[in-house]
Amino acid sequence: MLLCNVSQWMTRLLPLLVPAVCAKKCTRAAVNDHRVVVYYQTTNYNGSATEHVSLLPLISDKSNIPVTHVLIAAIHLTDDPGVHLNNYPPDNSLFDKVWSDAAQLQAAGVTVMGMLGGAAAGSYKRLDGDDASFEKYYKPLHDMIGTYNLQGLDLDVEESMSLSGIIRLIDRLKKDFGSSFTISLAPVAAALTEGGGNLSGFSYFDLEKQRGSSISFYNGQFYYGWGSASSASDYESIIDDGFAANKVVMGILTNSANGNGFVSLDTTATVLKELTSENTGFGGVAGWEYFNSQPGGESAPNEWATFMAQHVRSASATSGKKKEISTREAVWRRIRKAGRRVRREAKRVYRDYIA
Repeated sequence: MLLCNVSQWMTRLLPLLVPAVCAKKCTRAAVNDHRVVVYYQTTNYNGSATEHVSLLPLISDKSNIPVTHVLIAAIHLTDDPGVHLNNYPPDNSLFDKVWSDAAQLQAAGVTVMGMLGGAAAGSYKRLDGDDASFEKYYKPLHDMIGTYNLQGLDLDVEESMSLSGIIRLIDRLKKDFGSSFTISLAPVAAALTEGGGNLSGFSYFDLEKQRGSSISFYNGQFYYGWGSASSASDYESIIDDGFAANKVVMGILTNSANGNGFVSLDTTATVLKELTSENTGFGGVAGWEYFNSQPGGESAPNEWATFMAQHVRSASATSGKKKEISTREAVWRRIRKAGRRVRREAKRVYRDYIA
């Protein structure tokens, strides 16, 4: 019993020690020159309280760490008010190894963040009220970030929220945790195109204009029909509509069991080659989710990150040259862009009829 208590105490203490350790001897995680982002929601195999899905294989080779960011999901705000990580409070013993792994990844130079929201709605509605209501629900989120030394927050807004509400949240996070605190958002890919479908309520174009300097990157969801990673065209549409390539991460499914829109690794490699050759500032790739990632599956999910790191090196890093877009491709892009603008204007007139 004493050893168990000591173990749990150390698990809770370790995240608090990481900043002091990292200040002196953290190694840089990224050997590639683009982001490789891993979403980590399934923390235990088959719902077991003991079969932990370890993150440590991601840093087994300290000289060649493939992942740049790990996003621990999903944080939800409750009516209490309180905060849950999936179905339990974050201090539940089920997550002891999660926080221990996270601290070791941070010590190795990986940025460990939380993901707020997702498909389970409610958190952003609670944060979108008046100032008193915001303070009530923000406090447990603030305390969790501090307790577990999260270095950033991924805002996955899959419910309607006001532009002023998301700006208030971003501003407060930056005020409380400093300019180095990483903020990303996870819109469906279509929301980053003119007139495209959007689950968040606010315009990402307006948000980028007003708070782009506070947002590190966007993890676009290129699956479930909101975008496709089977070719480069949907990503290119986002860039053509004005978002900088270095801020747009292509979010993909890591296994066909994780949803609709999975793209094979071979196809993904081809698409990444095209995107990195034409965009030296390509933002990177994100995978939903870690525990069963191909090609290794549940026995070796870390292999996904290694594969991606090998395929996201830019053309400038490998050959020193950027591939120029062909005249034919440039024409087709202009045609597609014009079509999106027509869609945008039509939605302004027929907003109740066009998705």
